[in-house]
Amino acid sequence: MAGPVIQQPNKPNKPRREKAEAPRKPLQVMHISRKDDQKELKEQVQKEQLEASQTNSESPPQSLLKEQAGIPSSRDGIPIKRDLDLNDLEGVSMADLLGPPDQSKNFGTSKSSKNSQFNNSFEGTKPRSVDDFDFDEDAFLAALDENEPIGNTGEIAKGAVIAVESDGVYVDIGGKAPGFMPKKECGLGVITSLKERFPKGLEVEVLVTREQNADGMVTISCRALALRKSWDKLRQLESEGKTVKVIISGFNRGGVTCDLEGLRGFIPRSQLEDGENHEKLVGKTIGVAFLEVNPETRKLVLSEKRAAMAELFSKLEIGQLVEGHVAAIKPYGFFIDLGGFSGLLHHSMVTNGTFRSLREVFNQGDLVKSMITELDPSRGRISLNTALLEGPPGEILLEKEKVMEEATERAEKARKVLKENEEMNKQEQEQEQDQEPKQEPIL
Repeated sequence: MAGPVIQQPNKPNKPRREKAEAPRKPLQVMHISRKDDQKELKEQVQKEQLEASQTNSESPPQSLLKEQAGIPSSRDGIPIKRDLDLNDLEGVSMADLLGPPDQSKNFGTSKSSKNSQFNNSFEGTKPRSVDDFDFDEDAFLAALDENEPIGNTGEIAKGAVIAVESDGVYVDIGGKAPGFMPKKECGLGVITSLKERFPKGLEVEVLVTREQNADGMVTISCRALALRKSWDKLRQLESEGKTVKVIISGFNRGGVTCDLEGLRGFIPRSQLEDGENHEKLVGKTIGVAFLEVNPETRKLVLSEKRAAMAELFSKLEIGQLVEGHVAAIKPYGFFIDLGGFSGLLHHSMVTNGTFRSLREVFNQGDLVKSMITELDPSRGRISLNTALLEGPPGEILLEKEKVMEEATERAEKARKVLKENEEMNKQEQEQEQDQEPKQEPIL
């Protein structure tokens, strides 16, 4: 009989011996080798270029369109693959990822030479020159004239009064802004009422004294223009040797002052007929001639004596018989007083004979009748001659009284001789000019 089964205590199971695993390989770093990819991509690029050259397509390569859209296709000539893993980005910079700058905005409108060349190649057209555009020269010049600034300093302008203020007048002279004329520049003398002197709409002529400011306004003057015209008029009178009448307005230690054409003139005491009592001339009118007219220095010097001389010269002419008294005897001749002015009787013009001393002919105070042979108003010189009144040479030395008594008849004959001699001299000059060989023009 079988005995009771005695259960044995549970023994710990022996650990299972697991199968030995194969030793793990060390982690390998993925190495990206682009040699094959580069070679393949280069061949692909060359193939695309060959196809593009064979076809006459005007559209740019796909790679260029990608670049224009901001998608970089290559880096330093090496195409970039778009399906790379993160591990494939080793050695790729941020510039490669971002690509070239966005040129889409400048496409077709860039001003750089490179972009313009690309645009021209993209459009298949040549660069356009200025002649290719519509250009109207007349319209261009008209635009320049229309926008030309008005009112250069020293320029005379015309316009109409548009407004009158307490400090000046505004005149429309055709510029961007009206010209402004200050009250003190509105004219010569004192102006009591600007509104009466310059009513609205009055046409005036002004001188620009200051060019445009930031607002386009110029400064103008009626007074400056009037003074300019006055100086021009006086210079013309001076060149013609004219005399004028002035009213003495004041005096000082050196002379008297006057107003002439809005200008202040000065007459030195030495140029007055009555220089000792010059203060008594205030308010009187006298005739004067011009000694100096200088707009640059604003000097206007006048002379009463020069005016009297000019009046005398206006009554004299060459060949005229005049009489006067010997005022002075000099080694070179006699000074003859002709009524406040002297004429010179040179010793060579006294007689056709010979003499040892001038006093053998005339003495101080003697009455002398002589003929005028030369006039110089600019220097106030009058040249006299008594030898023309003689019959035989030296007659005036022997019969001086007879020559002086018959001076009028003798002068008439002398004038005829002078006139004949003058005509002969003119004919000789004309003959000499005709005989001179004429130079042929050099071709």
